[in-house]
Amino acid sequence: MRIAVFGGTFNPIHNGHVAIARSILDCNLADKVWLMITPCNPWKQDQLLPANDIRLKMAAAAVRDIPGVEASAYEFGLPIPQYSASTLKSLKKDYPEHEFILAIGADNWIKFTGWREWQYIIDNFGIIVYPRHGYGKQSVPAELEHARVTWLDCPLFNVSSTQIRSMAASGDDVSGLVPAPALEIFLDTLNS
Repeated sequence: MRIAVFGGTFNPIHNGHVAIARSILDCNLADKVWLMITPCNPWKQDQLLPANDIRLKMAAAAVRDIPGVEASAYEFGLPIPQYSASTLKSLKKDYPEHEFILAIGADNWIKFTGWREWQYIIDNFGIIVYPRHGYGKQSVPAELEHARVTWLDCPLFNVSSTQIRSMAASGDDVSGLVPAPALEIFLDTLNS
């Protein structure tokens, strides 16, 4: 089975995340998408996050009715911070029967050579790059032009979790940005 590993803090999960996961399946780039809830993103170690189980519950609620997409707590048992290479190595060891594909945004793809063990990831795993505002194929360094990389053909979702948190903290309505099943859980995290 081909499993796309779509990692993030998902603080909060938003409609763009869900649409990207759906697009991966609709384009037949994977059989399943695992939303990999990370306890600690190496690039955001100073960010205060709601508890792991709250973000997992939020993501699980958002995708509960989408066949093939599920929220995963897999990284909760791995050393902190979670580096994608370490997670992928561990998944490959624990689930040798599956093929894992890394799904990342174009904003991260253009700086991928700064990731820990980036060459290992490229050499051993497929990569799905989804569009992000201001980042396109023309921005990619030559060393990242690789046969195992697929650019996801999906609409551009110009929304971020940071923007949603800021809007919600200001009292703005974010109901059109966060999946309805996850919205109440997210709003509760702001009030706790």
